[in-house]
Amino acid sequence: MTTKAQPKTIFTASGYTVDGGSFGFADLYNCAFDNSTPEIDTGGEYLIRISRAFVDSVSKNPDVNVTRCAHRAETEELMDLLRELPFCLGMEFVNLTWLGGIWDKLCDVFNKEVEEFSGTIEDYFKTKNNNLNVAGRVFFHLVETKEEDFPFGFMATYSTKKENSAVHVPLKNALTEFKGDDKALLQLLATVSRAADKSDLITDLTESGELFHALKFQPNESYTFLREVPLYEECGVICRIPDFWKRKGRSRLSVKLGSKEPAVVGMQDLIAFSPSVCLGDIEVTQEELKRLLEQDEGLAYIKGKWVEVDKEKLLELQKQLETFNSGDYTLAECLQMLAGVSSAADIATDDMEVTTGDWLNSMMEKLLNPGKIEAVEPDKAFKANLRHYQQTGLNWLSFMQNLGFGALLADDMGLGKTIQVLALLSKLKKAKTLLVVPASLLVNWRKESEKFAPKLRIKILHGAEKSVHLDDGDLFVTTYGMIGKIEELADIKWDLLILDEAQAIKNAGNKQTKSIKALNAKTRIAMTGTPIENRLADLWSIFDFLNAGMLGSVKEFASFTGKLKEHPEGYAKLRSAVSPFILRRLKTDKSVISDLPEKNEIKQFITLSKKQVALYDRLVEDLKNSLLEDDATGIQRKGRVLAAIMKFKQICNHPAQYTGNGAFTPSLSGKFDTLAEICRTIRDKHESVLVFTQFREMCEPLHNFLSGVFECDGMMIHGGTTPKKRGEIVEKFNNAYVPFMVLSLKAGGVGLNLTAANHVIHFDRWWNPAVENQATDRAFRIGQTKDVMVHKFITSGTIEEKIDGILEGKAKLAGDVIVASAGESWVTEMSNSELLDLFKLEV
Repeated sequence: MTTKAQPKTIFTASGYTVDGGSFGFADLYNCAFDNSTPEIDTGGEYLIRISRAFVDSVSKNPDVNVTRCAHRAETEELMDLLRELPFCLGMEFVNLTWLGGIWDKLCDVFNKEVEEFSGTIEDYFKTKNNNLNVAGRVFFHLVETKEEDFPFGFMATYSTKKENSAVHVPLKNALTEFKGDDKALLQLLATVSRAADKSDLITDLTESGELFHALKFQPNESYTFLREVPLYEECGVICRIPDFWKRKGRSRLSVKLGSKEPAVVGMQDLIAFSPSVCLGDIEVTQEELKRLLEQDEGLAYIKGKWVEVDKEKLLELQKQLETFNSGDYTLAECLQMLAGVSSAADIATDDMEVTTGDWLNSMMEKLLNPGKIEAVEPDKAFKANLRHYQQTGLNWLSFMQNLGFGALLADDMGLGKTIQVLALLSKLKKAKTLLVVPASLLVNWRKESEKFAPKLRIKILHGAEKSVHLDDGDLFVTTYGMIGKIEELADIKWDLLILDEAQAIKNAGNKQTKSIKALNAKTRIAMTGTPIENRLADLWSIFDFLNAGMLGSVKEFASFTGKLKEHPEGYAKLRSAVSPFILRRLKTDKSVISDLPEKNEIKQFITLSKKQVALYDRLVEDLKNSLLEDDATGIQRKGRVLAAIMKFKQICNHPAQYTGNGAFTPSLSGKFDTLAEICRTIRDKHESVLVFTQFREMCEPLHNFLSGVFECDGMMIHGGTTPKKRGEIVEKFNNAYVPFMVLSLKAGGVGLNLTAANHVIHFDRWWNPAVENQATDRAFRIGQTKDVMVHKFITSGTIEEKIDGILEGKAKLAGDVIVASAGESWVTEMSNSELLDLFKLEV
């Protein structure tokens, strides 16, 4: 049974894709004219916001009436959109170049449609949306002058065509250009007429004829004009006004955080701050603010610049300043202000500009640019040579740990998050660390620790082993499911608490997440290859674990996110606050890594479930009795051994494959758990995977299971697939996004080109390197443009792990015997004692 997936928008290096259907640039362009809110994800909403910004820009550009061609984006237009970028899939690809590319494609759609349209630009836009306000060709300009009595100048202009381009000339020229053509003149002045209907100022200028001349304005006239600008623009008149009146120049409370280094650095420690009232870019003192409040409302000239005197607003700012100065604020509260999530003393964040002072700015610069952090030498006992970006990661983690800040290590899959953390733990030596992982990764962490940090004493707390004695180890490893079952964990003050696959705590409300957050630790690290991308509640939950209070309470954060649709500029504030605490590098970024092998092979060690252990032990006992009590020799003995091998493999895959009862419950197989973990990451990155099994009967259960993980159907090839059907499947897989394909090794291991996938999973091992490599090469071949990740599943302590050790440790055997053999037939040549040792389950 499968469930239909909600369409997902994924940003890519070259543009975007929408899972579940075609959504081209023409579709995106037309969405801008639809005022209804479609049921789409965050990424889709952002694309429509780009399209609406494009249409708004074009419709308000009077030159388009003349040139009939959309303009390329201004840098400031793209910067505004970049500041509104939400947390969504593929957001790391979005920059000014990416946005410019989307804008250019929308330009192409507009230009093509207008070329085929015979009417005016206004008529064209009315066919799209009759309620759309389209700019006319008239401009109102207000500029500052040097005259004392008349400090502002006003002029009306209009755009006209000259040598296939638009030029701007005084409005009085229209009386000559359209002399004798009253209809054309009235059409030009239609926007002015609409403005005059709503404004006494424009009515007076029109009726007196002064509108057609350059004018001098006094401050009171200028103030009236500036306050009415939104009205004029609504009527279709374009206004050019002084910078001091624009949004960045309005009255506000300005707060500078962290000007000097505090005695103690921590999220709950107090930090220095300096608030002030700013009018435009002028900082005013308490005395100056008092004098302004004594003046009439309007425009005032102070310190060589014009400012607005809005008594109600200034009184509010004065009150906010007094309130702010009366309080003390922690670093966490200051970061809340920086994020715009909440503000100290109930100060409205819309009226507050928050910046970082010298110390805090310097610290956050280092966090944002880890290359500037002083290098940390790995411990001499550490057995890995760190790549340059892994060394940078170690430096960053160490810096964060010294400051006591929670850190989110969010490197792409395959860049070695585990090695970076082990390098840190090896350096910390005797620090008491609790590591929480999914059950499927217990063995992996143990083996990686033994391999790269052999002096690090590791203690596994899982299953029956629940006693915690700090003298027994340095690194204590347990699972998410065990946290609530081991009461002693909450009684210990850990030096470091680490979560692997930290997306497990995205749901802030569940019991498991609450138990983990209740643990006591000096410093916290979260690891995930799929950082927060769509649900901002996930972001809050992870940061609530890392740096409690930094993003406010659940209620405060919900209030903040509820405003983002109407005020998307809030994303920029949030990103500026959280980015210093996130280290995210991508395999596709050549500045991070340029020599990554094109094929990365990862051995995934997996723990058997209790059911699997029971069946495995029983089968070992049955084989022992069969070998030692019977007189079977030769072909008969060989048959029994091969049959036993097959049964052991079935048990390692899933108990249901061995028993044949058809109940493939995921929780009964460690491999199914691990498969889900890996494939969720692949799903969230909108990539594709090939899953190989040597058993045809496993194809359908795997397909059904993965359909649930990916929330849509994939594809399947096995021995029963006809040649014609195979061809159709391959064609579709390579030409339309299909997230996964399950293949039986014999049917799909050779002769297929499946380069649409850049992940390969060997669910069970053939024990023949040549056969496995042939299967991997369905994805890793000419035409593949991405690095290929190959995961080889190995159940820990079983025949799978022991055979893998033989293949790795005895190159002569692997090369000369196994490759030339039929797979595992060489095992039958072992003695009885060797066989029983091979099959015995090692706990």
